[in-house]
Amino acid sequence: MKIKTYNESIDLGDGRIITLETGKLAKQAHGSVVVQMGKAMLLCTVVSNYEASNVNFLPLTVDYREKFASAGRYPGGFFKREARPSDGEILTMRLVDRVLRPCFQKIIIQKSK
Repeated sequence: MKIKTYNESIDLGDGRIITLETGKLAKQAHGSVVVQMGKAMLLCTVVSNYEASNVNFLPLTVDYREKFASAGRYPGGFFKREARPSDGEILTMRLVDRVLRPCFQKIIIQKSK
């Protein structure tokens, strides 16, 4: 089975290039994209339910992890091997959730009418 990938590069005009790639990683997710700029990479995945449910809240989960082991850096101390998110990662998860949640609320209200 041949893997079909899609690549797109966006030139920001100041020498920075953003590369988007989909179809290679996270094949069990309903959608995934790898965003790369310079040496930084970000994997974004989406998993959803096929049937609509009649709940009045959005079961949204934002998970953000910085993986330093790929660069050969391991955290020391009591918590080893990146077992749980750091305080900075938790704050980033909350920040992203607070920005995204109102966008979905408009969609839920429109569907219920």
